[in-house]
Amino acid sequence: MAKLKNIIKQLSNDDYEQIYKSLADSNAEKSADLLRYMHQEQLSDAKVMEKLKVNTNAYYTLRSRLNQKIEEHLLAQIESPRTDLLRKVANINEIVFTKKRTIAITTLKTLEKQLLDYDLSNELMIVYKTLKKLHVTSPEYFNYSQLYNKHVAYTLAVDEVESLLADYFKKYGVYSFSDDDTDKMKLSLLMKEVHNKCKMHASDHSHRLYIYQSCVNIFHRLFVEPDDETLSEDSVEPIEDIFAKVDGYFQEYEKDTIYFHLNIVFQFLRLEYYNHYKLYRKAEKYFDDVNDSIGSLLSCYNFYTYPSRFLFTKLERHNRLGTQHEMYEENKGLFLEFEPDRQNIPQYVTYVAYRALCCFYAEKYDEAVRWINNLLNDISLKKYPYVHLEIKLLLAIQYCILKDSDLFSQLMNSIQRQIRLLGKETCIHVVLFSKILKTANQTNRADRETKIRGFMDKLKKTYWTGFCLTKYIKLDDDFIKRVL
Repeated sequence: MAKLKNIIKQLSNDDYEQIYKSLADSNAEKSADLLRYMHQEQLSDAKVMEKLKVNTNAYYTLRSRLNQKIEEHLLAQIESPRTDLLRKVANINEIVFTKKRTIAITTLKTLEKQLLDYDLSNELMIVYKTLKKLHVTSPEYFNYSQLYNKHVAYTLAVDEVESLLADYFKKYGVYSFSDDDTDKMKLSLLMKEVHNKCKMHASDHSHRLYIYQSCVNIFHRLFVEPDDETLSEDSVEPIEDIFAKVDGYFQEYEKDTIYFHLNIVFQFLRLEYYNHYKLYRKAEKYFDDVNDSIGSLLSCYNFYTYPSRFLFTKLERHNRLGTQHEMYEENKGLFLEFEPDRQNIPQYVTYVAYRALCCFYAEKYDEAVRWINNLLNDISLKKYPYVHLEIKLLLAIQYCILKDSDLFSQLMNSIQRQIRLLGKETCIHVVLFSKILKTANQTNRADRETKIRGFMDKLKKTYWTGFCLTKYIKLDDDFIKRVL
C-alpha cells in the first residue's frame, strides 16, 4: 500500500487528471474516489474503506485495479515515443531508397542516438547494417561493420542469458521439491554459465546482462547457496551494492519497458534478502508492494525469478505477527484474476498449499479439504513422493479437526505405507506429526493433551530443509484445542 500512496503523491497534476478522468469515464467511480482520497487526503486504510463503503476484500481489489491502471498510464507515457521510434526503424528501407545519401545517413545517425537511449539492441543492428551498406566505399565501413558484429553478438548473448534464466527458475522449482544435491549442482552450473556469458560482454558495459545476472545471483545466494557472512570477500559483490547498481540503471534507462516491469522483481528480492537476514523492519518496506502484485508476479515473472517463494515468506510473516486469520479474506482480492498453471507443478502445488493453509487458519476446514483434493485429482505427484506425503499430511490435519474418522483412518494408513517405503529417518517430522494426529483421534484416552505436547516438543527440535508444509502450522495451545 505504501508504494501505491507514494506513486499517487508523485503523479503530476496532468497525469492525475488524466487517470481520474479515465476512471470516471469508464464508470469506475470507486476507483476514482480511491485515487482522489489518496491524492488529496491523508487517510488511514480503515477511513478510506469507511468512506468507500467497502469491505477488506473489495478494498484490496480496488487497490490492485487502481495500481494496474496507474502502471498502464505510466507505461503508455514510455511507450508513445518508443513506438514512434520503432516505426521509424521499420521504415529504414524507405529512407534509403527515397532520400539522398547524406540525408539517409544523418537520419540513421539520429536514430542510432535515440535507440542507444532506449537500449534497443535489435533495432540498432538494423541501423548499423544499413549504415555499413551506405559506407561500403568509405573508411567508415569497417567501423560500422564492427558495431554491427558487436550488436549481433550482444543480442545473441542477451537471448541466451534470458533462456538460461528461465531454465534456472524452472529447475529451482524442481529443487524446491527434491532438496537433492544433484538438482542443486545443476542450479550452480546454470548460475556459473550465466556469469560466464555476462563476463564475456563485460567490456561492453552491458547493464541489461548485469541486471539479468543479478536476478539469478541474488536468488541463488539466498535460497540455494546462502553465503552467510562471506560478503566481505573480494570475489563476491555485496548484495546491497548490487541493489544500488540496479537502481542506478533503472533510473538511467527509465524509458526501458522491461526495466519498468522488472522493478517489482527487485522489490521481491529486497524483501527476501532482508527476511533472510531477519531484518524484518526493513523487509516491511517492500511487503505491501510485493503482496499487492503477487497475482501478476505468479502469472508473468517466472522467467526472471521464483515468485512462489513469496507465499511461504508471507505465511512466515503472519505467523510471526500473529495475524494468520487475515490472509483468507485478503486472498479473495489478491488472486481475483489469477489462474494457476497446472503444468507448472511446483507453482501449482505451492499455491494450493498456501490457500489450504489460509483456510486452516480461518477455520474453513471443508474448503481446505476441497483445495487439496482438487489438487490431488488434477495432477500426479508420483515423481515427488515427499511432496505427496506433505500434501496428504495437510489433508489429514483437516480430517482430524473435522472428526471424520473414516477418511482420517484411510489417509493415515496411506501415509504410514508411504513412510515405510521412504524410510522413517528421511521424514521424521511427518512421523511425529502423524503421532500427534493419531493421539488426537483417540477420544478414549485421558492423557491425549500431555502426549501431544510431548510430540510437539520433539517436533520443534527437528530440522527439515525440503518442502515442508507443517512448519507453517503454529504448534501452540490453539492448535491443540483445534485437534482435540
